[in-house]
Amino acid sequence: MTLVATLIANERRPAITDAVLAEARAVLATDHQPRILHGEVAAELLVPGDAAAAPALARRLRAAFAAEPIDVAVLPGGRHRRKRLFLADMDSTMIEQECIDELADTIGLRARVSAITERAMRGEIAFEPALRERVALLRDLPLDTIDALIRERITRTPGGRILVQTLKAHGAHTCLVSGGFTLFTGPIAAMIGFDEAHATTLGVRDGRLTGTVEEPIVGKETKRATLIALRSRLGLDPAETLAVGDGANDLDMLGEAGLGVAFRAKPKVAAAARVQIEHGDLTALLYLQGYAASEFVD
Repeated sequence: MTLVATLIANERRPAITDAVLAEARAVLATDHQPRILHGEVAAELLVPGDAAAAPALARRLRAAFAAEPIDVAVLPGGRHRRKRLFLADMDSTMIEQECIDELADTIGLRARVSAITERAMRGEIAFEPALRERVALLRDLPLDTIDALIRERITRTPGGRILVQTLKAHGAHTCLVSGGFTLFTGPIAAMIGFDEAHATTLGVRDGRLTGTVEEPIVGKETKRATLIALRSRLGLDPAETLAVGDGANDLDMLGEAGLGVAFRAKPKVAAAARVQIEHGDLTALLYLQGYAASEFVD
């Protein structure tokens, strides 16, 4: 088996220089020449070895470039490298905000709600009761507040639309799956171009939030179950699946995916995921699959 070592920087801070690539070749003890995926932003090297050797090689690369703004991954090559099913978390992954915190901010409760959000995403408290507690504080909030938030405050994470559009152009099915709310995922999934979206439904009456959520809440079990159901529906091998997220409620989904990526994630999630992206934007997930920037679609 041949492994592929991928080095990724951010387009705003290119760092994959000739010197970096020479050092990577030495660390990996490979004679293969690097394949440049995008200038000084991303490159990959072939490394002889089997899957069991990948974690140790990745640790060596991280140690070598610990002081550099470079993400590294060592993954198997082969026919399932390019994925055919992609599932993504929404808040702090495909968008840069936590929607419930933004809602709370409109009524002066951001600090209180965001503290609960942070603990839930770190896995310090259970997700479902934490969500109910936060939603209860939003009772009587007008629905048009959500439209204004999406329009004025929500920003897409750089690279997200290119990621989804490129995967779709190459035959992948894409799904946004969020512990957040359908009132957000519907418009946001459409903006980015996802094929479908799954999220929690907020209670609504007379144009206002009731402070309740409808069951089931999309927690970690539901996210994993959604991946399994879509994989089965599409007749895919587990290795053909890709998932990305940042919070503790994403862990089961990331673990079930053929490739689970922790994106600027909480420490517990980063420690458990196969790949961690801290410096690159969401196009990093394309480089991990061997896509060159010249293949990107937007």
